[in-house]
Amino acid sequence: MSDSLPHRHGRAPLSAPLLVLAAAALFSTGGAAIKAASFNSWQVASFRSGVAALAILLLIPEARRNWRWRYVPIAVSYALTLLFFVTANKLTTAANAIFLQSTAPFFVLIIGPLILKEPIRRSDLLLMAGVACGMALFFTGHETAVATAPDPARGNIFAALSGFTYAITLAGLRWAERGHASGESAGMITVLMGNLIGCAATLPMALPATLVRWQDVAVILWLGVFQIGLAYFCLTRGIRHVPAFEATTLLLLEPTLNPIWTWLVHAERPAALSLAGGAVILLSTLLNSWWQSRRQ
Repeated sequence: MSDSLPHRHGRAPLSAPLLVLAAAALFSTGGAAIKAASFNSWQVASFRSGVAALAILLLIPEARRNWRWRYVPIAVSYALTLLFFVTANKLTTAANAIFLQSTAPFFVLIIGPLILKEPIRRSDLLLMAGVACGMALFFTGHETAVATAPDPARGNIFAALSGFTYAITLAGLRWAERGHASGESAGMITVLMGNLIGCAATLPMALPATLVRWQDVAVILWLGVFQIGLAYFCLTRGIRHVPAFEATTLLLLEPTLNPIWTWLVHAERPAALSLAGGAVILLSTLLNSWWQSRRQ
């Protein structure tokens, strides 16, 4: 959700970039933690969102104010993003899940003219081409099913869907902030509402939860309190003082570390084509952000 938060230029506190880095590092633990839980996708998605909503309510006061009905459809899209991402991590490698979710800027450019009435610029075509090539590498190769990624092909589809719904979320926030909504809190309100909606919508499929281990409880608490709640607390406090391109660069630590944590914890090794596709997607995003920052 970092794209929806304000970037304030000027004299920035020395701690601001460190807070953004801390947020990216916490976000990056999602793949390894989701795979560590014996809960199914519905249970992880529901319990994680419920704990995250409580953590955000306690940690981020601005998320409690100025709720508007116009945020509800955006929050639903964000709730779907959370569900699709959890499902993807249960089916495919963590690297595939995070890299394919990182295609969100590609989809934002496609739906931008429809929702935001923003024309596609020539420089955007290069980003779209790069991301499309990166995505193609995920779906052209064959990945062997393993214990931590039992159905890579289906998981890759859910991961791509999470990128699409995340793009709708980002485009929706930009649309909402053009009205009378508070740009300071729109992103965090959506995150809170999305977690509440996600928890409530998936809870009937998540119950009953039998044979609950203490390790599963610990994983859910980590995902809700730290991987989402504390991560967004750090992000909201840091990104306000960090220029857009610098924030984009710092947040690329998330997709970089995500496969590393999963390799260390689960010995999961993504396919070579997946790593190549992820590198193309991230590099295209970074170059596009750098070019846009130069133009501004």
